[in-house]
Amino acid sequence: MFKLEPRNEQSLFFVYFSPFISVIMSIFAGAVMFMVLGENPVEAMKIIFINPLKSLFGLSELMVKATPLIIIAIGLSLGFKAGVWNIGAEGQYTIGALCSGSLALALYPISGFWVLPLVLIAGIIGGSIWAAIPALLKTKFNTHEILVSLMLTYVAILLLSVMVHGPLRDPDGFNFPESRLFHYSALLPILIEGTRAHIGTIFALIIVFGAYVIMGKHVIGYQIRVSGESSKALSFSGYSKKTIIWICFLTSGALAGIAGAIDITGPVGQLVPSIPVGYGFTGIIVAFLGRLNPVGILFSGILLALTYIGGEAAQIKMSLPSAITGVFQGMLLFFLLATDVLVNYKIKLKRFFK
Repeated sequence: MFKLEPRNEQSLFFVYFSPFISVIMSIFAGAVMFMVLGENPVEAMKIIFINPLKSLFGLSELMVKATPLIIIAIGLSLGFKAGVWNIGAEGQYTIGALCSGSLALALYPISGFWVLPLVLIAGIIGGSIWAAIPALLKTKFNTHEILVSLMLTYVAILLLSVMVHGPLRDPDGFNFPESRLFHYSALLPILIEGTRAHIGTIFALIIVFGAYVIMGKHVIGYQIRVSGESSKALSFSGYSKKTIIWICFLTSGALAGIAGAIDITGPVGQLVPSIPVGYGFTGIIVAFLGRLNPVGILFSGILLALTYIGGEAAQIKMSLPSAITGVFQGMLLFFLLATDVLVNYKIKLKRFFK
């Protein structure tokens, strides 16, 4: 029999190299899966990981998909580093999109340079307010933030559905559950003509840089790191754990909210019930695959976005089920957790006889 024993010291090499190992293992496991399905694994991997990078359209779609993933994961990583477990980014993303879309519809058909900033700010406020609920319950009543934030996700999705089927439904939309198309003043400018790539990608890069500076140079980053290491050490240093909880929840909620706002003012252009597509949950994988480091999250966000685009292409070209993307992401998370266990623990053989 085997047992796990904690390592006295972690290897920094394996701490940062284990995500690459998990990616390689996921690719091999995916190849086996395609063989079982009767498909050519080499061709399937080429469609998923290579083909999207060979055209301008594929690269532009990669930017569109990666932008919300990176923004959401940056917000979540701050909380995870502090030991604050916000699992409800999907709900905060949804409420951010709902608030932004509601304001865009309320201002329709007003035009002006100030419309888009207001719409984006509405998303930030909406996401922050939704994240403030688990923060308040955690700091006041010590409720479990994982359960509260997760359950609020389903409330947010149902609220979006109610609003799109009711007050926000397009009066000229033949009773379809969707809002009217936003006015051009409430839409993000396009970066690459003829594609859906928008300036939200620039926002994502700015957020990555800001998070890198805050975590490495600012006192708030120091407090977050200390909070994750030891709550007692944080209190001895004169800082409050409750303050850190509020900072992490409001920041992650704000970033998830603006990710939702960017999505609906960019590629979507209106409110529809299908806005929540799992970015909030995938953002958790992105955060941990990037080792909670802003630069690492940038690259892991691009990789996970590639699985979305490549998975959709594989569905079309190889007639595969729509769950193929989720299966790939699930395998990636599984192997990442498995390699993390080996980073923190060593396997020893139990002795039955002394």
